[in-house]
Amino acid sequence: MSTLAQHPLHKQFTPSCNFTGGPTSVRVRPGLRRLNYYNYFTEIEDTFVRRRGKHLLLSPIDWAMIEGWQERRIPLHIVIRAIESVFDGFEKNPRPRSIKGLLYCKEEVEAQFLEWTTMQAGKASQEPSEMGSNAPDVVGHIEGVIETLDKHTNPDIREDIERGIARMRELADNYSDDLEMADRALSDIESLLEHALLTKTDQVRLAGYQKEIASQLRPYKSEMTPESYDQTARVMLLKRLREEEGIPRLSLFYL
Repeated sequence: MSTLAQHPLHKQFTPSCNFTGGPTSVRVRPGLRRLNYYNYFTEIEDTFVRRRGKHLLLSPIDWAMIEGWQERRIPLHIVIRAIESVFDGFEKNPRPRSIKGLLYCKEEVEAQFLEWTTMQAGKASQEPSEMGSNAPDVVGHIEGVIETLDKHTNPDIREDIERGIARMRELADNYSDDLEMADRALSDIESLLEHALLTKTDQVRLAGYQKEIASQLRPYKSEMTPESYDQTARVMLLKRLREEEGIPRLSLFYL
């Protein structure tokens, strides 16, 4: 979990405004207030550290930048999606220099926030009849997933589930009829839950599942590339863990 509360720079960045105060050109729905100041910072920090692959304290510039995003009411799912996109692109096209700070993601955050605000403005100008009656019930899907996850009781991953629920509520409250963006945000939350399942499940139990899966794949292994084998084994393992823990799929593909 994040080290924000213990970070020596944390005291320098106390909330100078809440989610309801100050001027803004975008109307923010009440649900955005569910994510408090602490959660906003820690979710961003944890996502960046997880994707970078090693522990790294954020710099004073990074903290100030997050403070600015929070003051401007940039929704958390926009910031998370931007960070994920930056690292996805970096992994596809590695560069000589690594991503050393959150500042590297600033341009993508601004771009995705602009796209989101444009979508919000367009939605506000539409009549109800223009919204379309055949659109998928994205908010209903998210609320259904939240209801299922609320019943989960495994203490080992409960904290991660609560973080996922908070992010899904924020996403539902700020949904702007952008199916692609919503699905990407849900995929990011699903990655958070998958990471928890793989790292916090009892290691003896996990090893047993991996042994069973290796046995099932043995007849096909010689015909698979190492990458394909590893990916297939991972998919099978996660499917097993999700079924046993009662964790539903989040993607809109399952709507």
